[in-house]
Amino acid sequence: MSAAQERPLILVTNDDGVLAPGLATLVRAVESLGEVVVCAPDTERSGQSQAITLHSHLRATRVRERWWAVNGTPVDCVYLASLHLCDRRPDLVVSGINPGHNLGTDVFYSGTVGAAAEGLLRGAPSIAFSVPHGQPAEIAVPWVQRLCRSLLARAERVLINVNLPEVISPREREAALPLSAEALQKRAAALPARLTRMGQRTYREHVEERQDLRGRPYFWIGGPPEESPNLEGEDTWAVAEGMVAITPLVLDISAPDLRPYEHLVAPIPGDG
Repeated sequence: MSAAQERPLILVTNDDGVLAPGLATLVRAVESLGEVVVCAPDTERSGQSQAITLHSHLRATRVRERWWAVNGTPVDCVYLASLHLCDRRPDLVVSGINPGHNLGTDVFYSGTVGAAAEGLLRGAPSIAFSVPHGQPAEIAVPWVQRLCRSLLARAERVLINVNLPEVISPREREAALPLSAEALQKRAAALPARLTRMGQRTYREHVEERQDLRGRPYFWIGGPPEESPNLEGEDTWAVAEGMVAITPLVLDISAPDLRPYEHLVAPIPGDG
């Protein structure tokens, strides 16, 4: 097969580990769209953002054909796979499916989004998928297929963060009503979608000191989510309203307007 006839190469990764159910669901969702290589951390690496391993070695263990587990961060996985484990640069990097939203300022900590951002840095359009806690990863499948087809067709270097709302209602969860994957995906496919900006997601600031069995102190940091304003047009608002939030991201986080900072380079009166 000539290079012009090659199927797209899709790199699949996550931050929950190579054995995470959401990763297997993601692979099944994209395997009809191209050749798939999986490279994911050997254990859960949530909250790693764009951490990269520069002062220690990495090991890649073949799990099965075209599946790799790496003893590093999600970024390590994308870097190593893109430059070494894949036989060519990926045409698309897909990260997830994360069990829990990555909304608003979560993206600064998220390993799921961090892996996708690394895909963009390595030259590929990249997309991250997250579903609510307690909802099966299968609800993301129709949106994975729809959006990945679109990115492959356009071949533009973009970074997209996708969050789905709840598809199984609280009543259905309480009643433990059996719902097939096909039925859930049909529901999810019918959801409205909205292009959004990052919203606000705040957490209780908390440090808890404890003692281990030898009496030595250790700490747990971070508290549960708190109520945040959901402003129309933001990802938090869209998900709360039952819509799929599709948030284009850029890696340039410099201030859009430099004028408020001009005093930083202005001459100091009387100086010199």
